[in-house]
Amino acid sequence: MMKLPRRKFLHIAAGAATLPAFARMAAAQAYPSRPVRLILGFAAGGSADIVARLIAQHVSDKIGQPVIVENRTGASSNLAGEAVARSAPDGYTLFFMTTVNAINATFFDNLKFDLKRDFTPISGVTRVPNVLNVNPSVPANNVAEFIAYAKANPGKLNMASTGNGTSIHLAGELFQAMTGTKLVHVPYRSPPQAMTDLLSGQVQVMFDVMTQGLQHIKEGRLRALGVTTATRSDALPGVPTVAETVPGYEASSWSGVCAPMGTPAEVVDMLNKQIQAAMADPAIKARLTSFGSTAIAGSPAEFAAFLAEETDKWGKVVRAANIKAE
Repeated sequence: MMKLPRRKFLHIAAGAATLPAFARMAAAQAYPSRPVRLILGFAAGGSADIVARLIAQHVSDKIGQPVIVENRTGASSNLAGEAVARSAPDGYTLFFMTTVNAINATFFDNLKFDLKRDFTPISGVTRVPNVLNVNPSVPANNVAEFIAYAKANPGKLNMASTGNGTSIHLAGELFQAMTGTKLVHVPYRSPPQAMTDLLSGQVQVMFDVMTQGLQHIKEGRLRALGVTTATRSDALPGVPTVAETVPGYEASSWSGVCAPMGTPAEVVDMLNKQIQAAMADPAIKARLTSFGSTAIAGSPAEFAAFLAEETDKWGKVVRAANIKAE
């Protein structure tokens, strides 16, 4: 067997070690050479799907390859997250993540993926206020009056949500914890079912996502007492924030895009740039504003910090309220 001089052997070994890095760099430079999948865990036609398709079309036009939105529903978006986490880290499979994924990190005991370990954050996309909506039969015209009425009637007001552990549910749990009120949680299987009963008065209150109840508010069929973001919404400029009465309260619904951990930084940065450009496009901004949504600007690092903060925040709410997956 031929023996290589030590120096030559080390040189060859070092060269071999750099081959994977060169291969990743070459792949990143050639990206994208085929269609990209953007997977989300919600059905077509919903608010998350609408935003995902707006972004996908814009990015597709800019990168010269189709960005295909794939609706993989089931298990509260966990099936979609698992599919992306197990995909190759090459930028061709992306995850359209929402608030529910930050909640699920604590809500579910046996997730088959970890938000921090298995994903590379690319960009925040949108933030949408929830709205503290009440049926007009509730004798409260603002947040302070609602808190007083709820405290005078503990356990007598029904609070609708679109399911146990959803962002709408958790927004209500956070409100109760910060105000000392006691509402009866009534989970529904779908937004239309919850909205139907809120409009009829079967339930009296709901911390609904603005996109779902905006038209009913404008028509006077619901009374909006407060928006849940830190600042007021352009879609409901006359409605104060909940935080103006309950300092520190914030419970918005948001979305963002992630890739499998290990995706080349060059690919992540390019996608971030294109997504941010999409959110700055006047036509897309106008469409988002029409249903109360605003863009989240920032770098991959900023979205990573935001995601960690949201995961920690909702984890505390889930544990404090002892909410369990059914």
